[in-house]
Amino acid sequence: MVISRATTEKVRDRADIEEIVSDYVPLKKKGQNLWACCPFHNEKSPSFSVSPAKQIYKCFGCGKAGDPIQFVMDIEGIGFNEAIRQLAKKYGIEIEEEKNVTPEELQAYNERESLYIVLNYAKDFFVNNLDTEEGKSIGLSYFKERGFDRQTIEKFDLGYALDGWDHLLQSAKKAGHSEELLLKSGLILQKEGDASRYYDRFRGRVTFTIHNLSGKAIGFGARILTQDKKQPKYINSPETEVYHKSDILYGIFQAKKSIREKDNCYLVEGYTDVISLHLAGIENVVASSGTSLTENQIKLIKRFTDNITVLYDGDAAGIRASLRGIDMILEGGLNVKAVVFPEGEDPDSYARKVGSSAFQSYLENNSQDFISFKISLFAEEAAKDPIKQADLVKQVVASIGKIPDPIIRTVYIQQSARLLHMEEEIIQAELNKIFLKEQKDLFFKEQRDQEASFIEDLLPTKEQPTTNSKLIEIQEREMLRLLVNYGFEMVSEELHVCQYLLQETGDLNFHIPVYERILNIYKEALSEGILPQPEYFLSHSDPEVKKEVINLITRKYELSNLWESRFQIFTHHEADDLAKTVYDSILHLKKRVLKKLLEEAKVKIKEAEEEKADESIITERLSIYMELKKYQVEIDKQLGIVISY
Repeated sequence: MVISRATTEKVRDRADIEEIVSDYVPLKKKGQNLWACCPFHNEKSPSFSVSPAKQIYKCFGCGKAGDPIQFVMDIEGIGFNEAIRQLAKKYGIEIEEEKNVTPEELQAYNERESLYIVLNYAKDFFVNNLDTEEGKSIGLSYFKERGFDRQTIEKFDLGYALDGWDHLLQSAKKAGHSEELLLKSGLILQKEGDASRYYDRFRGRVTFTIHNLSGKAIGFGARILTQDKKQPKYINSPETEVYHKSDILYGIFQAKKSIREKDNCYLVEGYTDVISLHLAGIENVVASSGTSLTENQIKLIKRFTDNITVLYDGDAAGIRASLRGIDMILEGGLNVKAVVFPEGEDPDSYARKVGSSAFQSYLENNSQDFISFKISLFAEEAAKDPIKQADLVKQVVASIGKIPDPIIRTVYIQQSARLLHMEEEIIQAELNKIFLKEQKDLFFKEQRDQEASFIEDLLPTKEQPTTNSKLIEIQEREMLRLLVNYGFEMVSEELHVCQYLLQETGDLNFHIPVYERILNIYKEALSEGILPQPEYFLSHSDPEVKKEVINLITRKYELSNLWESRFQIFTHHEADDLAKTVYDSILHLKKRVLKKLLEEAKVKIKEAEEEKADESIITERLSIYMELKKYQVEIDKQLGIVISY
């Protein structure tokens, strides 16, 4: 069931944004806020800001923003209720269920829970199939040939899908699971040409259960055991509400404790590689399951360790094709080592071939840092070719450039210079070229972000000419920013900022729906005797409202207090003269609205002239235009604008 509001409020009161975010990324204080490289996208310069005072976070790079609950939802990829449960457990808060929930809330919660239930049913069904005659002779025999004992089979929930069209479908329907739910979970497929007919996705294959971090079954991989070349060797569950391939790693549930303890994560390619390493006594291992490594998978590993050792099959072409993964890991701020197995071997085959003790010794003796690994990979062919040697240097330098830590970079510069028989200065010079280009790109990007991050979204493209309506929207946002940030402040001895703003703009309607919603929430609060401060909106149920308010109250750049306290350099702040700041904002908004009305009046005059309308109609429309023009001239004077347009 849905968690009660009382429990949610207790979690909101107890959850501390700094404490929660620091569980995932290291924070450094700069000014009033804390900063880090964003955990939601790759970056080298920190743009992820945490405000302990406001209990919010915002990334000025990718736009992610929210409160402690939203952060857990974003970082874990879970829903609101699951985030509340996780935080309640962290803070020792007893969870109460909500008795009164909306039908929509109940439906969404039940659907997600139902997916977990039906996937768990399928997992048990596949596991139990190993005890059937067919399962024993085919599925269990395959696992035994691989050296998988019963304990390992149970540990990973290995199973077998019976060779028939609808064994799972019929069994699940008898257990009360609907065809619709089985279809949403990816367990069955619709027959082409007959939407009323369904059949099992997995048939005649051994199954590998994919678990999430908490151990719930979220999907399956399945391997065929026959030599049918028309069928793929492996098939996997499709993307569903609970299974996102780019966010999960096979074996992470079984490995997370060991990864923390060993402070290292072995990264392999397939399901059987993971299981074979467990049999060899190595439990800190996960697999990308045959797909290219993703940023989210790297972030998932980083939650448990900063060290990754990539295990490569003995296939030079395959290794070179997957080198991009090492650069991604480096860019993610992790330390990388690599182990290459003898030609023709993979972690699974080699572990079974040499045994547990020899396998562990091989990993220890053949582990090398990424610089040595990369150079050794290309050294032989580059030795006699100056062009290839130069290319190797550039590749190595490019990888070093991905490392965010300057001390680690320096160590690798020294090592690569020694291995490549080159001067450190040459390596450093090449690296500086990369950094200069990146800093130049970053500088111009930050300038655009700082000066026009919002305007960029509104300003027209080549296909869409400039319109005054867009500029009105920009000015509306500025007015709303002042209302949310300073509405509770006094603009005079008897008047609040919010009263002044609302009086002066009472007849105006906002163009952007979320702005209108925020304004209405503000007005409703005032009618209830509440003078809202920014925090008032952060507990609102509308996530779009929360995110937009965070955008309104946060800034990427702040002037250091040292400017005034130490250097006696005094700067103007908008809050220093709220009356003028608010007054100018209202004038600019009215100016934009008047300009739009003038444009519309011109069109109506032209239409009347083209239609040869009665002279009185044309005169009336001209009179309206001239009256609007007078207002515009007056506003321009108040703004100090000499040229009227």
